[in-house]
Amino acid sequence: MPVLDDRVPVAVALSGGVDSSVTAALLLERGYAVTGLTMRLWRAGSPAGPEEGLSAARAVCQRLGIAHQVVDLREAFSRQVVDHLVAEYAQGRTPNPCLRCNRILKFGALLDHARALGCQYLATGHYARVERAEGEHHLLCGLDAHRDQSYFLYALGQEELAAVLMPLGALPKARVRELARAWALPSADRPESQDLCFLAGQDYRTFIQEQAPEAARPGPIYDRAGRQLGTHKGLPFYTVGQREGLGIAAPRPLYVLRLDVPRNALIVGHAEELGHDALLAQEVTYVSGRALPPGAPIEAKIRYRAPRAPARVWPLPDARARVVFGSTMRDITPGQAVVFYEGERVLGGGIIVGPDASGDGDAER
Repeated sequence: MPVLDDRVPVAVALSGGVDSSVTAALLLERGYAVTGLTMRLWRAGSPAGPEEGLSAARAVCQRLGIAHQVVDLREAFSRQVVDHLVAEYAQGRTPNPCLRCNRILKFGALLDHARALGCQYLATGHYARVERAEGEHHLLCGLDAHRDQSYFLYALGQEELAAVLMPLGALPKARVRELARAWALPSADRPESQDLCFLAGQDYRTFIQEQAPEAARPGPIYDRAGRQLGTHKGLPFYTVGQREGLGIAAPRPLYVLRLDVPRNALIVGHAEELGHDALLAQEVTYVSGRALPPGAPIEAKIRYRAPRAPARVWPLPDARARVVFGSTMRDITPGQAVVFYEGERVLGGGIIVGPDASGDGDAER
């Protein structure tokens, strides 16, 4: 990212954490005119929103001597992210709310607000990189492989990438902490958030049970032969590949194979029964704006912490795609994202509908 002589206006998505705080400080040091924007999001049990985060962000801006604005997105967050999460769990899927929040709010509503202020860019503290080459913007992995967050950003297209800065993408996390301490930022030693931001420490299972009690009803646990082995506590409490918490005494370990929503049943089996070599995805987007060629070789991730695996992609109508892997993938989970990579470059991705059990991907199924 070039050092600019002119005071180019840039807004920083400022949560009050160390990553966004260092992002703001770096850009200020590089000559940008920086404004901090903090999203006020809906929070369970707190109609005022996460005031602790707002106070932390305000303190950072005071330390840096930059303007700060709070953007009230509570209604949009509740409707677009929280309600969607509850509905997904009710349908037996395991959603990742950060994916939707990034696409609709951070790089949607917040970017629009930054533009309305006259800012040329919106900067975030993501560990990923944006580069321009051959007239096109590319989304690249963060150089710190342990912190890389490109998985969460696969839905960004050319329009968004042209307006986004991610200065932490070339830094390791340890260096970010060092910079925060060197600049005496209030967030320097603030711990990482481990929970969903809107739950305020509440367990997500309790939240789902409160919001959609009809979806969290106990029901039968069956094996693939239809024998009932036990009773589950509610489908939202389980995900594909889960072993713990089944409450079944069996001579061999049992895993969740599938959530059968129409029957409110959990289907379990042994490790060798878990896995498929192909999946179907929907809401598929491509960073370039162009679909990949049929059968294009890629590497794919089916969860944030999952390793990449060799695969091929067959784009389908209606923003869908079939992804065929070179080996069996154990934890293909409806609701999670499958993200396509070529080396360090993110090509796109989509939301997993489920495994494709129609075969091994020969020809153009």
